[in-house]
Amino acid sequence: MVHLFASVKRLPVLAACVLAAASYPPIPADLTTPVQQRLAINGPNAISIGWNTYEKLDQPCVQYGTSSDALTSEACSTSSVTYATSRTYSNAVTLTDLSPATTYYYKIVSTNSSVEHFFSPRVAGDTTPFAMNAVIDMGVYGADGYTIQMDETKRDTIPTIDPSLNHTTTSQLANTVDDYEFIVHPGDFAYADDWYLKPKNILDGEDAFQAILEQFYDQLSPISGRKAYMASPGNHEAACQETPYTTELCPTGQKNFTDFMTRFGETMATAFPSTSAAETARINANKAQLLAKPPFWYSFEYGMLHFVMLDTETDFDDAPDGPGGSAGLDSGPFGTPNQQQEFLEADLASVDRTVTPWLLVGGHRPWYTTGGNGCTSCQAFFEPLLYKYGVDLGILGHVHNSQRFHPVYNNTVDPNGMNDPAFPMYIVAGGAGNIEGLSAVGSNVSSNVFAYADDFSYAKISFLDANHLQVDFIRSATGEVLDTSVLYKSHTEQFVVQ
Repeated sequence: MVHLFASVKRLPVLAACVLAAASYPPIPADLTTPVQQRLAINGPNAISIGWNTYEKLDQPCVQYGTSSDALTSEACSTSSVTYATSRTYSNAVTLTDLSPATTYYYKIVSTNSSVEHFFSPRVAGDTTPFAMNAVIDMGVYGADGYTIQMDETKRDTIPTIDPSLNHTTTSQLANTVDDYEFIVHPGDFAYADDWYLKPKNILDGEDAFQAILEQFYDQLSPISGRKAYMASPGNHEAACQETPYTTELCPTGQKNFTDFMTRFGETMATAFPSTSAAETARINANKAQLLAKPPFWYSFEYGMLHFVMLDTETDFDDAPDGPGGSAGLDSGPFGTPNQQQEFLEADLASVDRTVTPWLLVGGHRPWYTTGGNGCTSCQAFFEPLLYKYGVDLGILGHVHNSQRFHPVYNNTVDPNGMNDPAFPMYIVAGGAGNIEGLSAVGSNVSSNVFAYADDFSYAKISFLDANHLQVDFIRSATGEVLDTSVLYKSHTEQFVVQ
């Protein structure tokens, strides 16, 4: 815990040197070697590429093209940043004017890098069916994280991951890499703030925190370097540990979402310009672009989908992780007063259902859950807006299991059920696996239809057409479909206000 961390740091340096055991990955001989690679949808026909290096780069560059042996284009930036306790620098480059829905090959410029590839974003309005995955609450695997029984004789090859990760969510994402086009991860990455749960870390909390981040993003990179990986914050990004009202004891660099902002701040989108013929939609979309605060709140469009990322941690009344919030983590605010609310109003109002019929949101803390109490301040702030603008599906986490709910608003189930409801449908996709383990399903609630906590799992969302959306919960170890449902929405209104 933080108070333990603060006290053990006062022990003699010799004791710390002898007993500390932070499990850092080895530093490559070539300090320009890219590690922790990550992609993101950054704008229409644009992909951002982020990666870390063990030295600052004067000019991060990426070579790319539509053939692996003809990387004829190059994009560069000056974005190479770090923070006080980090061993690495976060670099970011954005590739623009890409042909839509096209395989591109890319190479991060270094004397020790390889050619990788990605699928460029579909343009808004493309009616081609596609799928995305929702992975939330996923932590580092191994000595500093969770472990599970595994068969090490099996190997994943697309993409290649460490064989010790077989039968984890990361492994299943690798096995099915051709079955989805991008991933959303609304909060709780790595669980570096749980460093103290491993006794070997007790005398070196500062380094243990950083080591867990390096390990996790190395483990994730075969996936996040292949597929756009869209992030928003959770409570485990806030500080060096979750002990309430003690974050000031955390080292500089390990509080106030510092790593999260440094890692994802230059790669996530703001909001897309509207392609609607309606002038009001274009005005609202432009307003949303100005009010977005990536990586905390932002939106993007992809084919039939308009997706909005929410910040359930800070920047609204009684936000759990904000100043005076219930979690006692004293983080933020990251925008001006009411900025997140004004962004949401503008962004949701801009959605033209004749262009992007499906409107989904992602955030960390749920207000509907079978396990314990939901986030009541989140519900008070977000739920009226999501109902008003006809959000189809809310994807949330925080509770470490998988759950699906009937379309519901103000704790009342929509009488139409899954057949053209006016209320949003909600899922919890928090069972991906982390050091804290899975959460018991708990007592049932009237709006719940499915809850699973027997093994690690995640959600797959398939956009079948403009009117049908399928949600599957997948068991990570086997790929078994645990629950499946199809939501029908008529989407007859161009702009929903109810």
